[in-house]
Amino acid sequence: MQDVLPEIKRWIAAGKTVAVAAVVRTWGSSPRPVGAVMGVNENGELTGSVSGGCVESAVIEAALEVIRTNRPQRLHYGVADETAWEVGLACGGEIEVFVYPLDEVLFNLQTALIDQNRMFATVTRINEVGGQFGKSVILLGKEDVRLFHGETMTLTLVERAEEVLAGGHAAVIEEAGMQYFVNVHLPPPKLIVVGGVHITIALVSLAKTLGFQTVVIDPRRAFGSEARFAHADELLSEWPDEALRALSLDRSTAVAVLTHDSKLDDPALRVALTSEAFYVGALGSSKTQAKRRERLFEAGLTEEQINRLHGPIGLDIGGQTPEEIALAIMAEIVQEWN
Repeated sequence: MQDVLPEIKRWIAAGKTVAVAAVVRTWGSSPRPVGAVMGVNENGELTGSVSGGCVESAVIEAALEVIRTNRPQRLHYGVADETAWEVGLACGGEIEVFVYPLDEVLFNLQTALIDQNRMFATVTRINEVGGQFGKSVILLGKEDVRLFHGETMTLTLVERAEEVLAGGHAAVIEEAGMQYFVNVHLPPPKLIVVGGVHITIALVSLAKTLGFQTVVIDPRRAFGSEARFAHADELLSEWPDEALRALSLDRSTAVAVLTHDSKLDDPALRVALTSEAFYVGALGSSKTQAKRRERLFEAGLTEEQINRLHGPIGLDIGGQTPEEIALAIMAEIVQEWN
């Protein structure tokens, strides 16, 4: 949803009516994942994508009809359909798309939660049983369910939707004969880099291109200067362990430790490896990593915690230059994130 927000906001401000299309199921060779979203306005303009171009034209036509009738549609395209060649999925993939009128009250809440970097799920009824077709609720957790249009959620449905939210991937669930699409929104992933070395300059640029928020930590002002890291979202001139404790190292956080100085690296790793960060990596050879693991074990970390460490950091692509090493690191981080 986040990638289509700016354009949809502009459409709403201009008084345009909007429909939203979401990928709810895929089979075989589908170019876009479940949860991918596309917005369409009354003029047929679009933002986002549900198939990378394969079925967009057909979905736009359906979205315009949804705008005219104010009634959702559930669409299926694939090799079993007579329309497969027409919409471009004759390569073997199948896709199910749910198209619904944009609810501005719901959209405003989603926007507010995204602005707050909150993790949440939108739970939408996608079958025409019970008169709530296309109606949604916002789920932040078992204790926080925001109701819309009189839609209610049983305790079992809340628990199942919360499991999908905790897993971080959109899914369709069924409860008491009803089908619900649970579309999960995760905060933008964050990359925290300890050490303002030359690799970090390239790494921050690449991370930002991939949609990561970036934080650079280095108490050494010559390394962690604003002149070197004007492109970082945040620059902290603090001791790494203190800075990491003050930051929120949640399941959307990656930590790359690059100073190659144990006085800075080890305290940072002790914090990062005991956090919820989805990725922790450290620069250094295999020999350096072995000594580092011994020190971490002596410092009280468990074998399970130490085994979370990616070291030597990055995928083995034979990188030599700072830019190539940054690419290897970012590739490994994206692999873990996905």
